[in-house]
Amino acid sequence: MKKEIGKSAEDYLESMVILMEQNGYVRSVDIAAHLGVTKPSVSIAMKRLREEGYIEMDRAGSIVVTEKGKEIADKIYARHKLITSYFVALGVTPDVAEEDACRIEHDISDETFNALCRHIEESDILNKTKKD
Repeated sequence: MKKEIGKSAEDYLESMVILMEQNGYVRSVDIAAHLGVTKPSVSIAMKRLREEGYIEMDRAGSIVVTEKGKEIADKIYARHKLITSYFVALGVTPDVAEEDACRIEHDISDETFNALCRHIEESDILNKTKKD
């Protein structure tokens, strides 16, 4: 049976992937700033993620997301980007779309997300809004 990972852990992993894309490295202090949490909270989360095999720490203190962690982070981040874009295409302001996508990305089932993807693809709504 596949072990469930919590929303908080998903947020941490997703933020690490985003920070890696932006900076080329990930540090605890950057995660704290990105998520708006305290450094001690990040330390506790990093310990748990390391113990569960989602991340590793190198000698310089940089955080490296393992393949196991990257698989989860990429899934959540892809959902986040698609849902945000969809909401913006519907006329939601980018800030609100971003916040709502962050809440939905964790709870939406694979079945519903896949149906949303099919709808977006069939309606071509994301491309239509770019042309307008």
